[in-house]
Amino acid sequence: MLGTYATALAVCASSLLIGQAALVLCGRRAWSWTAAPVGLALLLALCWATVELPGAGQAAAIAVLAVSLASLAYLWGRVDGAGEALRRGGPVAALALLAGSLPFIAEGHFGILGTSFNPDMSQHLLAASRMSDGLVSQLSEQGYPLGPHAVAVAADAGLGVGLVNAFSGLTLAVPVLASLTALALFEESPATRRIPAALLVGIPYLVASYLVQGAFKETIEALFVLGFALGLREIARGRAGSGDAAFLAGIPLALIAAGSVFAYSFPGLAWIGLTLVFWGGAELLWKRGSDARGLMRRAAAPLGVALLVFAVFVAPELPRMSDFRDFETFDPSGPGLGNLFGQLSPAEVLGVWPTGDFRLSPGDGAVPAFAFYLACALGTVLLAFGLAWSARRRDGAVPAALVACAAVYLYARADGTPYQAAKALQMAAPIAMGLILVPWAAGNPLRSRLAPLIPAAFAAAAGLCSVLALANGPVGPADYTTKLTELRGEIGAGPTFVLADPELLEERHGTEFIAWELRGGRVCIAPTSRAGGPPPRGVRYVIAPESIGPEPPFRGLADVRPAGPWHLWQRLGRLRSASDCPLIAVRQARVGEPRE
Repeated sequence: MLGTYATALAVCASSLLIGQAALVLCGRRAWSWTAAPVGLALLLALCWATVELPGAGQAAAIAVLAVSLASLAYLWGRVDGAGEALRRGGPVAALALLAGSLPFIAEGHFGILGTSFNPDMSQHLLAASRMSDGLVSQLSEQGYPLGPHAVAVAADAGLGVGLVNAFSGLTLAVPVLASLTALALFEESPATRRIPAALLVGIPYLVASYLVQGAFKETIEALFVLGFALGLREIARGRAGSGDAAFLAGIPLALIAAGSVFAYSFPGLAWIGLTLVFWGGAELLWKRGSDARGLMRRAAAPLGVALLVFAVFVAPELPRMSDFRDFETFDPSGPGLGNLFGQLSPAEVLGVWPTGDFRLSPGDGAVPAFAFYLACALGTVLLAFGLAWSARRRDGAVPAALVACAAVYLYARADGTPYQAAKALQMAAPIAMGLILVPWAAGNPLRSRLAPLIPAAFAAAAGLCSVLALANGPVGPADYTTKLTELRGEIGAGPTFVLADPELLEERHGTEFIAWELRGGRVCIAPTSRAGGPPPRGVRYVIAPESIGPEPPFRGLADVRPAGPWHLWQRLGRLRSASDCPLIAVRQARVGEPRE
């Protein structure tokens, strides 16, 4: 537990300090909550650049500490309104951390997020473990973006928390940073509306649903899309660099764009690039004539500098981005469903989907279908009102981001897979929620005593849906070792009998976790109480925890070798009968991670 929260605190503090220092260097004197995504982007880049230096991640940890302390020293006395901003952000950060902790609270223990729901965290832990040992993983060879993995390795090396806690802490830090970033959208609102609005934008239903899967890179990319839109909004309002530093105003946005490459590779640039294009088009349409030409002249230098900074950060990643083009899940004929049951409804982007499992269709759970449709109808009306409200104020950055998200979703729906389309919806969720809530948070837009009750009721329903998703998150083992994965080559297709601690199986989703680690063969998993006597019929290998002692768990087994906390035994001779235990067949993935 302490390791998870120590990592979350370290990631949040470093991101805010480094990001705010970057904004001040670019001419921003007042505190800005867009520092959160800027700082996280720089944190990913810094850890990825230093994690492979000698020291198993210690160089990266030292680099983060040094840059964070240097940022603090540089910021001292240079930022206006920092104290007030932190007083406003404190309650939001605490509540976001509590909300993100709901899976652990509901399960009663800390461990690997998403076990039995989405097995991908196993592959991320394996890649991070290889990285920590100075070895190349299959994900690395495929050009997979490993910036978040480098942060986890640095946290493990610097804090000694273990990779499971490091990833859990990073996963928890993202909704905290996203909720703080959302404060930039509601800075003029009273606390009674600002706080719940920021939380709902930071942790809308689909983001909560991806968080409980341990899908950290998706939530990081959603934060970057939100932060990029709000950064454009601050530029449009003249709050970025001014005077002699005006040409630096676009650098923070370039850093966010670079961060999306380290977290999501080249696909992350689709949302970023389209948001910039649609926002620029809207600004030119509103200006027109000589004003439009003047805008283009003023934007030329900041845009050129921003593109140069982006190129410097991203250039070393170009070969890896090229390799990532061949990743299996970009093929529409590949594993298109992933862990889904089918295409998700685009209505889920509105944040009101009253079920703990985002994959369910209306009426498939405990709530009747009409509740889904009623809530979505209300959300659609409020979203349309929010778009009109923003358009009247010529506040085009957040609507531009929504249009960009819609374009990516339509492309994924037409030419991609359901799994890719679902991720596109998740990216749009914070943006849609922000547009829905910004008129309500600003006051009473309809000048009616009853009007605020409608978006307030919607906000309450959306909050309940996010809580349902978070409380439904499975949490697996607290420890991770690569040893089970390494046994796959020895046991082949099996069949294999695995004995495991009853607590692991009954309370920590151990059956699903072990089956995935040994995928490619057939395994039978049972508690250690099954040990003793002759081995089960038809079983070639037996894997047992070292904790049960040095003796074979069954008669007639030959010692093969220890494998960390496990021990591999083999049954010699010819198997003369079929297995008498229920075998679990797990598909052998063609690549390191079966879904993108």
